[in-house]
Amino acid sequence: MKFLLVAINAKYIHSNPAVYSLRSFAGEKFRPHIEIGEYTVNHRLEDILGDIYKRRPDAVAFSCYIWNWTMVQGVITELHKLLPEVPIWLGGPEVSFDGARILERYPMVTGIMIGEGEVTFRELIGCYVNREEELQNISGLLLPEGLTGERGVTDLSSIPFLYEDLEPFENRIIYYESSRGCPYRCSYCLSAIEKQVRLRDVDLVKKELKFFLDHKVPQVKFVDRTFNCNHEHAMAIWQYILEHDNGVTNFHFEISADILREDEIALLKDMRPGLVQLEIGVQTANPETLEAICRHTDLDILSRNVAAIREGGNIHQHLDLIAGLPYEDYESFGRSFDLVYGMGPEQLQLGFLKVLKGSPMQEKAGEYGIVYQSAPPYEVLYTRWLSYGDVLRLKKIEEMVELYYNSCQFTHTLFWLEQCFSSPFSLYEALADFYEEKGYFVNSPSRAYRYQVLLEFARTRDKEREELYREALVFDMYLRENLKSRPAFARDLEEHKEIIRDFYVLEEQTRRYLPDYGACDARQLARMTHMEPFRYPVWDACACETKASERVWYVLFDYSRRSPLTKEARIQLVDETIGKADELCQK
Repeated sequence: MKFLLVAINAKYIHSNPAVYSLRSFAGEKFRPHIEIGEYTVNHRLEDILGDIYKRRPDAVAFSCYIWNWTMVQGVITELHKLLPEVPIWLGGPEVSFDGARILERYPMVTGIMIGEGEVTFRELIGCYVNREEELQNISGLLLPEGLTGERGVTDLSSIPFLYEDLEPFENRIIYYESSRGCPYRCSYCLSAIEKQVRLRDVDLVKKELKFFLDHKVPQVKFVDRTFNCNHEHAMAIWQYILEHDNGVTNFHFEISADILREDEIALLKDMRPGLVQLEIGVQTANPETLEAICRHTDLDILSRNVAAIREGGNIHQHLDLIAGLPYEDYESFGRSFDLVYGMGPEQLQLGFLKVLKGSPMQEKAGEYGIVYQSAPPYEVLYTRWLSYGDVLRLKKIEEMVELYYNSCQFTHTLFWLEQCFSSPFSLYEALADFYEEKGYFVNSPSRAYRYQVLLEFARTRDKEREELYREALVFDMYLRENLKSRPAFARDLEEHKEIIRDFYVLEEQTRRYLPDYGACDARQLARMTHMEPFRYPVWDACACETKASERVWYVLFDYSRRSPLTKEARIQLVDETIGKADELCQK
């Protein structure tokens, strides 16, 4: 007997811990009967269908989410035509809340596993392997005749470790779960209906984290809804990660920043740069909206804690906003944007409300005048406060934030450009309007040409400081990459060539600034690093100069020593007359 568990992921880099958890929990007795088939939404339906057909399963179950439900519906419809005798099962959040309608629409589906599936699936496969067709005796199944009974929650510590074999996860993100449930009741989230938080035994967690660390897994992403909701649990795991850091593995946590304690912040500041990254859902700064979505956030404390972590300069912070929430209009969203932008996160994610099946927000959508897409991902179209035109404009602003802020490729240029606008939000509004006017949303500029586009935009807003923007863009470009070809807007280096050449000749002898390049000669040093003259101190956020200086600063970009947090090159300011070098402040 062969039972095939099917996962259709959003991208290849993602994995599906749900199907691996079902297989692990089923135990050694049933494991030989279980296969896993992983695909992505980018596969052709015919390819997924063909692969499942070749495997000749005796039963098949699909893990269903908003990102794959459209594809799953197509696959099960055609699969039944090819393998009409094979039972088809569904499970996951996308089918757990309107199962009766789904069974009515897809009569080829044998049933749906409702809620947590580990125990339910173990009993289900037992029926098939032992040839005991007593489905009615298994709690947690929705059959055409009705629900067999409620399934209780699972002891999280009873679930075996999923990753004893890392081969299927090579070059993919490892997802790890140390808790289930959430103490908060945010109305847009499915965790709002979870009644309790359950923790995996911390000694078990440490043992499993050791496995990841020993194998130098690049990234482990905790899927806990609010990782730091239990102080002792969070501290124990963070302390273990700090003490056993292998210098390679990065750990990602979704936290609530306003409940961080001083000892937690102090511990986080001790982490190696790049060891930990934090995702913090701010969602909105509108008090009326926060109340409506049952989100009790102290924004002042949140801001202070984000700032305290940022001071450490060692942790990537990813802050989220959601457009389309109740009582949040376009202007209100702009104010929320400005507040979060001012916190200086490494990433600012502009999301749009998704009205998930089973969430409290779905129940109140009519009351709030929230109209959303009928098909996944059920994204907001408009609300009583936000028109569809507003949503479209925010989509364009979101793209500008992704291209220019979240890419981290224009850090210093944006700093100077922001000074021309009344607020950060107005900057990205204007940039979106510029893209629209030039047709760049249709004919998207290449990554390299976006620098030229930003210079064109800057000219339209602040012509007098065009040279400053040119230099800032050159600085940003070389900060990230040792360019093979010089940008067209960069200054001519002819008058500086002799000084630059003499620097490298002297450096070959002294190794004052570049001690890590072994026996490299002057020519090799010049190829492996870069020196650039500047007349504006574009790297200095405290500088007041808005006109070109009489002096020239020579900046040395060292690509062998990049920041582990930002991946920016190490920067040194070289004075060719006295041979003095200073590390520049990294933003």
